[in-house]
Amino acid sequence: PAAPAEDPAARRHRTRAVVSSLLGTTIEWYDFYLYGLAAALVFNVQFFPGATQLGATLASFATLAVGVVMRPLGGVVAGHFGDRVGRKALLVVSLLLMGVSSFLIGLLPTFAQAGWWAVAGLVLLRLVQGVSAGMEWGGAALMSVEHAPAHRRGFFGSFTQIGSSAGMLLATAAFSIVHLFTTEEQFAAYGWRIPFLASAVLVAIALVIRLGVQDAPEFQERRAAGELSASPVRELLRDHGRAVLVTAGLRLGQNGVYYLITVYLVSFLVLRGHDSGILLTSIMVASAIGLVSTPLWAALSDRWGRRRVSQLGYALIAGAGWAVFAVTEAGLIAWLPIVVVLVINVAHDSVYGPQAAWFAEQFPVQVRYSGVNLSYQIGTVLGGGIAPFVAALLFEAGGRTPWLIAAYLTVLAGLSLWASSQAADPIARRGEASGSAPAVPTVQESR
Repeated sequence: PAAPAEDPAARRHRTRAVVSSLLGTTIEWYDFYLYGLAAALVFNVQFFPGATQLGATLASFATLAVGVVMRPLGGVVAGHFGDRVGRKALLVVSLLLMGVSSFLIGLLPTFAQAGWWAVAGLVLLRLVQGVSAGMEWGGAALMSVEHAPAHRRGFFGSFTQIGSSAGMLLATAAFSIVHLFTTEEQFAAYGWRIPFLASAVLVAIALVIRLGVQDAPEFQERRAAGELSASPVRELLRDHGRAVLVTAGLRLGQNGVYYLITVYLVSFLVLRGHDSGILLTSIMVASAIGLVSTPLWAALSDRWGRRRVSQLGYALIAGAGWAVFAVTEAGLIAWLPIVVVLVINVAHDSVYGPQAAWFAEQFPVQVRYSGVNLSYQIGTVLGGGIAPFVAALLFEAGGRTPWLIAAYLTVLAGLSLWASSQAADPIARRGEASGSAPAVPTVQESR
């Protein structure tokens, strides 16, 4: 028999939920990546003058890592209340926190103007950014995935993932445009502040759309029936601890390669005496392509399975660092855009595209927000957040050569390959081809 026609109102609401997730994560990542670019290009000079080049770089990347280390806290808080109260409320809070903190970074005095108070303000606002980012992704991913038809969860979830590419595209474009229309002195004095201040406009637009979205029917039914967990984080750690570790492992290689390319490589090129502009342009091109490649890989995971598609990406990530640094060390900078596009849009996006759906599929609904958030943020800290800092240390430990950094990325990718062999993959299970809506399994149930 033919499937019943879908209610037009439900279809419109699902579309609004997906658009809300896309815009919200775009703005969150725009603000978050702005900081990464500023840490590589500006903050080492504006907030840590007088230090050695290595010391200033390490201090700047340390403030970047501080924000990422705070993300698990944001994830735990949002997961607890998101599983008890609802996804929407926490997503509104996260958007406001990120927007306000980014706007205030744009107003901060520099070290020359306020001394260590300026550094303290920078660190505090980065902490708030970290908490906000930890709150955002899991809720946005669940908004997309829980509103999606069961056989298209990967594709619908990818719109949350597109926000990363769109946010990076906006961030790099904002820095590049301001840099184009200012001198080096003007950019250092005030130009870098403009992209941070502009985030206030983007936040206002996203809030209007996000306030009109409701939680998915699955969650609302559980809430109405009184079947939600009173202590979701405790239940998660008690009953689904293995799923948390496995899901965090899925994040390591993907996030590691992204941070090394988009953050550390900028400062590496400067250390080698190259113009970092070609890398920023390459990242912008890869981010633009990511708007298409991310949902494409996610759609393929709906057809072929999350594991098969993602393992291809992890295998490529294992060799990505060696390829990137071989090009830079040989002085073949003109080839860098091609290498960056291949690494980001093939190796990285084949993992990142299916990720929202695959993470959600590891946990039952009553602890899903907590599980997705905590796993994602632990993987982010261990895989990407500390990667630029670790890379800077490995560069020195390796005799100012990048090969230890390449090996480090290979290890992260290997750990993710192992995790992918342990994670539940409902698309690969029998019965999925019928188009029926399968229950979302936990890792334990799939083993």
